Amino acid sequence: MSGYAFHPEASTDLDELWEHIAVDNIDAADALLANIYATLGILVASPHIGHRRPDLTTRPLRFHIVRREYLIAYVPDEKPLWIVAVVHGRRNPRLVAAILRDREGKGIEST
Repeated sequence: MSGYAFHPEASTDLDELWEHIAVDNIDAADALLANIYATLGILVASPHIGHRRPDLTTRPLRFHIVRREYLIAYVPDEKPLWIVAVVHGRRNPRLVAAILRDREGKGIEST
């Protein structure tokens, strides 16, 4: 068992990231996913190393950056670790907040 589970739409996030990058460079797309999965392993071992983003959500989510560009949103106290979203960090914060709000009723418990 990996120690983490994906919100269904977070799995889609990964697929979309890979597809977007693979158009230009399949090896780079594979490397990005390898970095994300390696980071998830670190987060499972130390789930509270991520930071909070009160500008994006009031829920007890943590965020961790991968390769200075990609943001993993997760619930640190869930077992297995619950991955809510994986998005490009330069997305408009309002859009990221909307994505997180939309996923609240689909597997994320509110506080």
